[in-house]
Amino acid sequence: MKYTLSEHKDITIISLSGKIMGGPEATEINGKINQLIDEGKLRIVIDLAEVEWMNSSGLGILIDAVTVLKNNSGALRLANVSDRIKNLLKITKLNTVFDLRDSIDEALGSF
Repeated sequence: MKYTLSEHKDITIISLSGKIMGGPEATEINGKINQLIDEGKLRIVIDLAEVEWMNSSGLGILIDAVTVLKNNSGALRLANVSDRIKNLLKITKLNTVFDLRDSIDEALGSF
C-alpha cells in the first residue's frame, strides 16, 4: 500500500493505492491520519480509487479515523469506492458508518 497527500483549501486528501492489509504500512497510514488530526486538519477525504482490496486491518484504519475525527468535531469522506469494497462495507454493515462519495470533487463539495 502506498499513499499520497494533497490539500484542497482546508481539506486533506489522502490517496491510497494497492492492498490495505495491515502490517507496517497500515501502522504508517494510521499514524499519518492521527498526525493530521493533531495538526487540526479535521476534514479528510480518503480516495480509494487505486485500492485493490482491503481486509479487516484496513477497515480498522478507516474505523479509527472516522471515530477520532468525529470525536474531534471533524469529518471523513471516502471517495471512489470500488464495488468490491462497497460490498465489503455492506457485509460488515459499515456502509452506515462511512460517508461514501463517487468522486473526490463530490466529497470535497460535501463538507
